[in-house]
Amino acid sequence: MRPIGQRFLTIYAGVLTLVFAATVLSGFAQSPKKLALDELDVHRINVREPDGTLRLVISDAATAPGIYIKGKEYPHPDRKSAGMIFYNAEGTENGGLIFGGEKDKDGTRESHGHLSFDAYEQDQTMALDSHQEKDGRYTRLQFNDYPDYSILEEIQLMDSIRNLPADQQQARIKAFFAEHGGPTRRMVLGRDTDGSVQLAMDDLQGHPRIVMKVARDGSPSLQMLDANGKVTGELVPRQ
Repeated sequence: MRPIGQRFLTIYAGVLTLVFAATVLSGFAQSPKKLALDELDVHRINVREPDGTLRLVISDAATAPGIYIKGKEYPHPDRKSAGMIFYNAEGTENGGLIFGGEKDKDGTRESHGHLSFDAYEQDQTMALDSHQEKDGRYTRLQFNDYPDYSILEEIQLMDSIRNLPADQQQARIKAFFAEHGGPTRRMVLGRDTDGSVQLAMDDLQGHPRIVMKVARDGSPSLQMLDANGKVTGELVPRQ
């Protein structure tokens, strides 16, 4: 048995160590510190406001976040890319930048990049895309209109029908958009997979009304259309 004095010193030293550790940890928690590094390897970085609200996530593909609505995370159906996701002051997804690319075992090359910004509690109203795949490549800047309902309603619908047969899922989705409304393309500027470039402007219902195009062979055209897609005016080069 150790003498009482030695035991007291051991206990006293342990208490002092705990107090010191608690003081140091408390200091780190209460007083943010600046950190300078030459290099940092991470899988994911979450940027938050002082109250904890998530404002930005930078991640690899493996740790990509789901969909956040007012601070609550919901599964994302197909997010599998590295990049960064933006969030508004309420902790709701507000757009993002993702990218990727690889060569398959059969030699097929694929590359993609996507930058977008969302409407309030809705999907992307502006998107810039560049995609290369087996069938070709396209680059596109697109503007969309969205209805005012929260995308959370759509997320809840998809969750409620995930175990239904595919045809019933499609029927429920079609009925949902018929009642609530869906995204409407308003303008697109881009290069298509056939090598042509065009600017297309649509009306509030998403019907193409003006299409300006330069075909792969270099021939230009300008078409004006009615709501049914019928060409009502056209400008083409003189023969």
